[in-house]
Amino acid sequence: MKPNGTIEKVRTYPSPNPKIVLKEITYWSCGLRVKGMLASPKKVGSYEGILYCRGGMQSIGMVRPARIAQIASEGFIVFAPYYRGNRGGEGKDEFAGEDRWDAIYAVDVLKQYCIPELIHLFAFSRGGIMALWIAILRNDITSLVTWAGVSDIYLTYEERLDMRKMMKRVIGGMPTKYPLGYEQRDILTRIEEMKVSTLIIHGEQDKNVSFEHAKVLEQALIGNSIPVETWYYPEFTHFFPSRINRRVLKDACRWMKNQRGV
Repeated sequence: MKPNGTIEKVRTYPSPNPKIVLKEITYWSCGLRVKGMLASPKKVGSYEGILYCRGGMQSIGMVRPARIAQIASEGFIVFAPYYRGNRGGEGKDEFAGEDRWDAIYAVDVLKQYCIPELIHLFAFSRGGIMALWIAILRNDITSLVTWAGVSDIYLTYEERLDMRKMMKRVIGGMPTKYPLGYEQRDILTRIEEMKVSTLIIHGEQDKNVSFEHAKVLEQALIGNSIPVETWYYPEFTHFFPSRINRRVLKDACRWMKNQRGV
């Protein structure tokens, strides 16, 4: 067993973008070897870092090489942890339980490749709650973007009837029968510990992660005097049309670069 964030293995991964190099990295987290994907511009230079927190669970919502290459092409070095139990990584995915440490220690992996003082978090869907935990438990994050992000674990249980079986299995039961498992994942009770400028992006027609998640988080941040900006889209669902998605991604990357030193 090696220290958390120690890189165990690096292998080259086929890249969909000729200007971006992809590598799959195995690193240590809580005594487990877990994996993630690193995307770097081929052009030599000093780049800010983005930790990309994927959505979904296990193979659903897995890190897509094209997506992190797309983000890296905006002038960042991007690392996207798969979380434990995925793609040959040890342990079991716990849906924002102990696997949050895989995301937290992934920052230490990223710092070995980018400007270590400029680390941003970019989260999608389930990744939202992972990124919020990183921002709460680390003090070296520059900014956070949460896109269609989960912020309220109880709301996820209430809304997603199709996910209840998985949540009961992974967390230990329903909220009334096993409250501890949900309390341990509840970031809203600790939001005052977060100091990071945050951008919330959400489609108001989202049925996967309801718009309520964005509003709850926005109010919690405002209530704790944490800088927050919101980009809400009344006509969009969980997935934006491709052309709009690309534009919003570019705008979000520009927003992150403007948060330096805030």
